[in-house]
Amino acid sequence: MADLSDIFLEVEDLTSSLPTKKVPHGDVFEAARAGDVDRLGYLLESGVNVNARDKWDSVALYYACLAGHLDAALMLLLNGAICDEHTFDGDRCHYAALNFKVRKLLKAFEARPPPLPPLQAALRDTFLACVPNRPLFDFTDDHLPLPGSSKLDGPNQNYFSPDVVFYVHGRPIEAHRVILSARSPYFKKKFENDWKDRREVRFSKEKLSHPALYSLLHFFYSDRLEVAVDDMEDLVRICKVCECEEMRRVIEKELAHQKFTEYKALQEIDSSQRRFVLQGLSLPEEDRLPAALHHILQLSLNNSSTKQDIDNVALNLVASAGRLQIHEHASDLADICVGVDGRVFRCHQVVLASRSDYFRTRISRMDDFLEVNNDVLGHTLPYLEEHDLSHEAFEKMIEYMYTDVLKDVDPQQAEELFDAASRYLLFPLKRAVADALLPHLEMASPSELCHWLLLADMYGVLKIREYSLDAMACNFETFADTQEFRAMLLTLPPPSGDSSLRTTAPSAPGGGGIHDQGNVLDDLREKWLEIEAAELDKRDESALLFDKRLEMLMHIAEQEQEQEKEMSNSINGTMKCSMMV
Repeated sequence: MADLSDIFLEVEDLTSSLPTKKVPHGDVFEAARAGDVDRLGYLLESGVNVNARDKWDSVALYYACLAGHLDAALMLLLNGAICDEHTFDGDRCHYAALNFKVRKLLKAFEARPPPLPPLQAALRDTFLACVPNRPLFDFTDDHLPLPGSSKLDGPNQNYFSPDVVFYVHGRPIEAHRVILSARSPYFKKKFENDWKDRREVRFSKEKLSHPALYSLLHFFYSDRLEVAVDDMEDLVRICKVCECEEMRRVIEKELAHQKFTEYKALQEIDSSQRRFVLQGLSLPEEDRLPAALHHILQLSLNNSSTKQDIDNVALNLVASAGRLQIHEHASDLADICVGVDGRVFRCHQVVLASRSDYFRTRISRMDDFLEVNNDVLGHTLPYLEEHDLSHEAFEKMIEYMYTDVLKDVDPQQAEELFDAASRYLLFPLKRAVADALLPHLEMASPSELCHWLLLADMYGVLKIREYSLDAMACNFETFADTQEFRAMLLTLPPPSGDSSLRTTAPSAPGGGGIHDQGNVLDDLREKWLEIEAAELDKRDESALLFDKRLEMLMHIAEQEQEQEKEMSNSINGTMKCSMMV
């Protein structure tokens, strides 16, 4: 253990200790064992269970540790792989680790809480991007270069200007009104009344603890409370004032437990180093961040109007300034309006900017175009106009941005939502739409699944793509009998026909060669082989038979297209003759 404490991971350490082997069509266990981080990332993005077990009762992290692939192990850990020494899987990974650096990585992640969901992670990054807030937060493993984590690499990354600053004994904490109002009735009342026009709030009470207030505000953004044990009593008093009753009860219970616990073994350790961590999942659902933002979103949607309604009440659009004059609705604390397809949505800048780089960039540059009389500004809200998007799709998009979930997605709306996710740089929305559509796909016909496969492949929706390919591989002949499937084959790139791309032909270490993971027919072939070709020595022969079957189906599809063209020409000719007569 003394040797472990002297090992620090640098960027050059996060490379495979063995040459990497590419497995373009391997499962998560093969990818982890081979150290193929590209394939591993592809599988994790498609929704593979990172803690799934194979037939030997092993998890993917075990194979990555066994082979010494630090980069693969890091990717699995960042996606929620279990590594706690006191669990079955964690013990196996610790004992099987190839070297001390792998064990150091596992030890570092034992102290890390599980990764935050996208909503909480985005808002937490926005909170920590404020300069006064960053030095106060204790990055547990700040020495680790964690790609894809919420660690901030630069002073301006994820920064969005706060609209209120709290000073406690002269020390600032920057925040955003809507987040605090959504989480605390006390803050909501204050921002609607006493602090309505104030950008700075100064507290002078001696009993008010700056670290305790900071921990509470950090929880409001992230649904994760991290507070020093010495500050817990101060936090209880703050929770009581802020009317956070459930959190107050949990912390009081923990304090009562500590009161009767012996800490003799810790007497020589600075007590300020002991911390209490509370996950939002420990609280009732109504006290968590998604429920709080969902409530304020509903208020905003109820207060939103159509442009026709705005004209009827004689509200004017100040076109030169880009601001829309609207009567203020104190209940929703909206600070921006977005016009979409004839409807004006009341929204909140910090939520839009935290979830979408597109909105963060556009909102941050709006001030350059808002030079109007100060007398007008007090009664107006910034206004954005979005085009080529239905208001139903925008409403679904902001529903996800505020809550991280989607319910009752219309399948006919899916393509527009996929396009919106790409346009507004909100890529996790694709997975949320896919999750909502999976029950519908279970009842879809073969022709519909062909449509979904093309759509998913075009927009990179891995979960729907994998589901459609699995269904086609399991029922290949049923799909082959449909004209839609045969027509689809003509629109796809032909299969490679290169046996070196198959998992059955092991390549030399480090010699994966050039491969195209996006070839739909190659992936369909491999899935079919996994089902139909049981013996490994016959898989290449079966693959050739499958390719010949595809060629025959494509030939039939070409003939069907020619017949359709002839019929169409014949019908057009008949119609022209009848018109001449």
